[in-house]
Amino acid sequence: MNKQVVLGVIVMITLAMTATSSTVALAANWVDPDTEPRKAPPSISGENVYVAWQTNDTANNNEEVMFRASTDGGATFGEKINLSNTTNADSWKVEIDSDADSVVVTWWETNQTSDTPVIRVSTDNGATFGPMLMLTTNGTLGGETEE
Repeated sequence: MNKQVVLGVIVMITLAMTATSSTVALAANWVDPDTEPRKAPPSISGENVYVAWQTNDTANNNEEVMFRASTDGGATFGEKINLSNTTNADSWKVEIDSDADSVVVTWWETNQTSDTPVIRVSTDNGATFGPMLMLTTNGTLGGETEE
């Protein structure tokens, strides 16, 4: 074994031993949104059809979470809403669920230093949504309603 390979292995072991567990986990879990398969998960509640998806076709030039709602069984859809609207992270891995008048959309805000699950909730069939709540924040989460 040559000296460069041995030195490289020693440096990697040293870095791994000095890194925090969250840094190691983040490095292991961070994935480029451009390589993740695109999905547009729907959720249906009665005649309401809700769809959420990620796109990088935005003014921010990064991944954003978009949402559209139909109240007539999917025959027509309202205007799309940018739920994430972040400039310093990619918003992706979108999930959606609904029941009665409530719609819940979750996703991950990911950049080179963090990977955070977030949520936005609508209680009026997706017409408006509450604030983006960072689920890893300690304490009670809540806030004012935003569109």
